[in-house]
Amino acid sequence: MSKPKSPRKVGEKEALAVGTMIRGSAQKLNLVAGLIRGRKVEDALNILKFSTKGMSEDVYKVLASAVANAENNHNLDVDALVVAEASVGKSITMKRFATRARGRSTRITKPFSRLRVVVREQEEA
Repeated sequence: MSKPKSPRKVGEKEALAVGTMIRGSAQKLNLVAGLIRGRKVEDALNILKFSTKGMSEDVYKVLASAVANAENNHNLDVDALVVAEASVGKSITMKRFATRARGRSTRITKPFSRLRVVVREQEEA
């Protein structure tokens, strides 16, 4: 009497990786994710490696994890992988207070974001 196996969240020739607590706003993360959408994995990794954006390091780690999942868990060909989806969403926001002049204080928000990367094996045409 075990639980039934949960269905796959992605297609048969796809692999998934999720970064749940990436420190930074979703807007900035989406700018970097837009650089790799629809590209081959090899090109996307090179773009992220040499990008000057601060979030590119976190996106690189999630994309590398998706490639490792595709290779080790789903037996997909790494050379034929394409970034099928790179979606960004908001996660938690830490609230902090900073003291200001005349005994006042200001709220500081420190946002976190989520990144979901799906890679798909594309047949050579």
